[in-house]
Amino acid sequence: MQFSSEDVHPILPILVEQSGLLAASVANTVELLREGATVPFIARYRKERTGELDEVQIRLLEDLLVYHSELAERKMTVLKSISEQGKLTPELEGRIIECRQKTELEDLYLPYRPKRRTKATIARERGLEPLADLLVAGVASGSLEELAAAYVNPQGDVPDAAAALEGAGHILAERLADDADARAFVRRLTWEEGILSSRVAADKKEAVTKFEMYYDHQEALKNVPSHRLLAMRRGEKEEVLYLAIQAPVDTILTGLKSRIAKGKGVAAGFLEMVAEDAYKRLIATAIEGELRLEARNRADEVAIKVFADNLRNLLLLPPAGSCRVLGVDPGLRTGSKLAAVDETGRLLEYATIYPHTGGGAKVAQARQTLIEMAKRCNSQLVAIGNGTAGRDMELFVKETLREAGMTLAVVIVNEAGASVYSASEIAREEFPDLDLTIRGGASIARRLQDPLAELVKIDPKSIGVGQYQHDVDQATLKKSLDAVVESCVNYVGVDLNTASWALLAYVSGIGEALARNIVRHRDEHGPFATRKALQKVARFGPKTYEQAAGFLRIRRGKDPLDNTAVHPERYALVERMAADLGVKVAELVADPGKVERIDLSGYITEGVGLPTLKDIVEELKKPGRDPRAAFRTADLRDDIRELSDLKEGMILEGTVTNVAAFGAFVDIGVHQDGLVHVSHLSNRFIKEPGEAVKVGEVVKVKVLAVDIPRKRIALSIKEAAPQAQQPRPKAAPPQKKAAPPAPVNCWENAGFRVREQRKNR
Repeated sequence: MQFSSEDVHPILPILVEQSGLLAASVANTVELLREGATVPFIARYRKERTGELDEVQIRLLEDLLVYHSELAERKMTVLKSISEQGKLTPELEGRIIECRQKTELEDLYLPYRPKRRTKATIARERGLEPLADLLVAGVASGSLEELAAAYVNPQGDVPDAAAALEGAGHILAERLADDADARAFVRRLTWEEGILSSRVAADKKEAVTKFEMYYDHQEALKNVPSHRLLAMRRGEKEEVLYLAIQAPVDTILTGLKSRIAKGKGVAAGFLEMVAEDAYKRLIATAIEGELRLEARNRADEVAIKVFADNLRNLLLLPPAGSCRVLGVDPGLRTGSKLAAVDETGRLLEYATIYPHTGGGAKVAQARQTLIEMAKRCNSQLVAIGNGTAGRDMELFVKETLREAGMTLAVVIVNEAGASVYSASEIAREEFPDLDLTIRGGASIARRLQDPLAELVKIDPKSIGVGQYQHDVDQATLKKSLDAVVESCVNYVGVDLNTASWALLAYVSGIGEALARNIVRHRDEHGPFATRKALQKVARFGPKTYEQAAGFLRIRRGKDPLDNTAVHPERYALVERMAADLGVKVAELVADPGKVERIDLSGYITEGVGLPTLKDIVEELKKPGRDPRAAFRTADLRDDIRELSDLKEGMILEGTVTNVAAFGAFVDIGVHQDGLVHVSHLSNRFIKEPGEAVKVGEVVKVKVLAVDIPRKRIALSIKEAAPQAQQPRPKAAPPQKKAAPPAPVNCWENAGFRVREQRKNR
């Protein structure tokens, strides 16, 4: 029997049902995805075909398409296997075709899957399957021993009736364990009513670890928050904890016994024992393993989403723009590295200074070197990494510049992952003759100019804005983070003539190999004058050009449209608009007033609707605009540099460095980030921290508590807000007194993780 994918799995109706999107939008989007179009391209340039679906909706469809395509392939394999065994009934075929989940499909296939030799297999070999059939059919009268006596065979290893019944019981237990409906029943009940428990390992009972809160912990399996499950899993991995799922055994056994034994006469008691054996010996362990995996997948999904959201916000931090920057990678014993870059990020010169060690002579020399380098390179900003000695260096630089009469702005830059970049392949390519630490200084300077362009050179996992990123599924994490980087890069757009291959590789349709070809062509032939010139790059074909061109910018090029997000396929349309207004395209792009006069209704066609026309007009109004927010940094107090400088009640400004499920970490300039517990993030109700703050955001915080020995800082954003902005508190019930929030709550669920600024150095 032959099966086709569409016969066993009509995917489009399922995608419409599960996505909740219009059938036409789903069908057109799936067609574009199957043609090889990228998500950014579809979302930006095919709005009419998709019904203006955004990237989130398109990626949902992409994931569903992959899942159900894989499910369809698996269905064909399963149907073929069962058919070849001669056991495929119309009812079974229908159930396989209709199933929507991989778990359900594997449950249906389980009785027909090739197995190792089991107790049931041995019993069948001994001729006991007919006895099993008789027992499950029901015995109205007589005794089971009398019925089993007919199957006694001393020569066949069935010496007596008890052995015959035992073998028949093994067969029936395996049948029940392989029954798809029975497994679904046990799985559902265990998930809904199961308890996840953790206990400390015997040899760790007296040990002080970061998992102490889970030494004796129980919680409903379906309600365990992602961060708590990830913490417990890490404790289990480190052999501090033992995890187990406590199923509602009595309820499960009642259901299984009813399923197999009800109405079976004198065989009922025996069949109830079979049900208990099937559950305890064959089903329980398997279902626990499946549900632990399910719980892990759900926890991973939440953690990966948190990481992805943080990464997006970090990549889209406002850039300082094209200005000359003096980057400083602060250090103590090995000195601080200075690296000056020009407007394009090209390294001009570098030096090492020792302002914090070596006495007065070295301090004086450090001041002179700093001033002279800043003047020679015409630096406009100073970027200082926020690692060890970062605040000391900030104070030193500010004092030095002030005494020299220089007014350069000094900015603290998050340097997480800088050392990873310094030792990377792309860093060696960019600076083959430089020491790793000098590369780090240059990277810090470039991060201030354009965070996105510099951070794409680093493995996203090393940037330090995740939650248990090393514990989640790495393939899923990479896919998600790569999608975020791709989305951000194409949202902002890329300067074709200055971008590194690492940045170009994330442009829609390009990839690393083509990105390297572009840079090689640019080095050999000079800057690209037009987008069309891309077609001269080796292996840069028409399909790639279609996918990529709209996201690449050429500043001061021959065609002003090349510096906009207008796709080349619409250039003729813009030329027609300009001609209708009696001006050239360059004049139209230079005058927003003329753009306002365009009557879009006159340009609507079958392939071009209002969504595309509105996008074109917006681009013509602000050609080459950067969609990111205006550049701003936190105003860190010069007198707050160590934990000991903090006092309860202080109102400070800081930068959000990480957002987790239990709250947000904020850098206030004292080497350790402070924790704002989720309960202190906002005066309004929020479901998750990401609704209130985002990575890179500048916020005001109030110091709630300082624990110097443990290096912990408890902060509050809602209590730092002006009283006028806070909602009026509700009156407490007369019989109760409103209790103030306990500072200890600020550490709840944080896993005692106070993130040190230099953990990724």
